Amino acid sequence: MKRIVYAGALTLAAAAPLYAGAPAEPVVEAPVYTPAPAPAAYAGGDWTGFYAGGQLGYADIDGTGAADGNGGTYGVHGGYNYDFGRYVLGGEVDYDKLDIDLGGAATADSVARLKLKAGYDLGNTLVYATAGGARADTSLGSDNGGFYGLGVAYKVSDKFTMGGEVLKHNFDDINGSGVDADATTFTLRGSYNF
Repeated sequence: MKRIVYAGALTLAAAAPLYAGAPAEPVVEAPVYTPAPAPAAYAGGDWTGFYAGGQLGYADIDGTGAADGNGGTYGVHGGYNYDFGRYVLGGEVDYDKLDIDLGGAATADSVARLKLKAGYDLGNTLVYATAGGARADTSLGSDNGGFYGLGVAYKVSDKFTMGGEVLKHNFDDINGSGVDADATTFTLRGSYNF
């Protein structure tokens, strides 16, 4: 009988590992709360600072009667921008030299501008509107007028910016001559940022 008891105990001992993986009540873990990620901070470009450079362009002038003409322009500019985050405000002075015959009635020699600029910071790109006062020098004399336009600037590097502008000018009764002129200029610009 002892052999039967030993054999039974041995059978139970050998079978015990078989019950080790027997199904048990599942353990349910509480869900882990993960907060939603915070919106990313705005990572625009930094447009604050002084800049100076040059431009090449084209002017199309429509004057009174046959006083029309067009031709190339070249000049210099300098200014300062202040970046408020998404918005940029600035001021600029520029000067363009031109030599445009206005249908034999006169010649347009140069234009200087004092600009106010307001733009939107897109990172390495700045789009802006500009307006201000302009002074045109012609063979009829000099006259003041206004202008407005749009521009874009792209940061090639921290120190160098490329861009372009389209400006619409208006000059009335140039130096009392009775000649009015509307001019549209297109320029490509390069600037060094200080």
